[in-house]
Amino acid sequence: MQYHRLMKAHVIFNPVAGQRDARSDLDQAIAYLESQGWEIGLRETLGRGDATTYAREAVAMGCDAVLVASGDGTLGEAIKGLLGTDVALGVLPVGLTNVWARQLRLPVWSPISRHYLVESAVAMTQSHVRRIDVGRVNGRCFIFCAGVGFDARVTELVEPHHLVKRRLGHLIYAIATIAEVLAFVGTKATITIDGETLRGRVLLVIASNAQLYSGFVRVAPNARLDDGLLDVCVFRGQGTWTMLSLVIRLLAGKHMQDPKMVYYRARRIEIETATPLAVHADGDPVGSTPVIIEIIPRSLNVLVPPSASEELFTKRPSL
Repeated sequence: MQYHRLMKAHVIFNPVAGQRDARSDLDQAIAYLESQGWEIGLRETLGRGDATTYAREAVAMGCDAVLVASGDGTLGEAIKGLLGTDVALGVLPVGLTNVWARQLRLPVWSPISRHYLVESAVAMTQSHVRRIDVGRVNGRCFIFCAGVGFDARVTELVEPHHLVKRRLGHLIYAIATIAEVLAFVGTKATITIDGETLRGRVLLVIASNAQLYSGFVRVAPNARLDDGLLDVCVFRGQGTWTMLSLVIRLLAGKHMQDPKMVYYRARRIEIETATPLAVHADGDPVGSTPVIIEIIPRSLNVLVPPSASEELFTKRPSL
């Protein structure tokens, strides 16, 4: 179904997302949507959990869509409020990395793309509704990936420093990554993937629903958003050189050739470790191991713009 008809939508805005004050850009995007006949209600988050509350409010009010004007973390909160309903999730990207928006090939801010939010709003009005899978880890929903180990530890280090993160942007992640490459040793783990058990020393486990893992790394090039499966990469080993090699291979997109990486497609992953490993969902820290990661098949409607690749899906859109 394509959204050319009159739409009723909540916009959920996180004012502290990203490195820039996006309020005036968002006002322009909302003005465009209203000029196209959309009825918009704007809600601003003040803290954790607000996006879930506002998404549930949108469902109760009979909205057709929720547009999240924030980064990927707020998307995860909104998903929790929309799961299993017919209300569609859209995005107006104002976060730092905007993995979901990049996965859909939506415009994000750059010095030469000043009207990116209006362009994203245009894309929302041209979108089809697609029913996709959602991942869940430690009770937290995720739309593109969950990670256990090295990457979650980097996220755990960065997230408490909101002001520094806003000033330095991606640089703070680079600094934390370098520090952890030198310090991170992993741990012994027992991983059960759809009943099959894998034991050994583990540095990183990534369970992907989408193909993109960060702003530009396609960690799961064969992942599909609606196939009822997670694409799982288990990186084994220990030591600084192994950790450095893992990061280089990931950044270069050569991780699928790594002899220390084991790849699965699965519905449920259980991870127990000798010492606790950090866990993240779509870049937000969500505790530590032991953990269960699972897929909830075709449980969320999303707005998918014409720019998105059909390779993300197994099914054609309904018209």
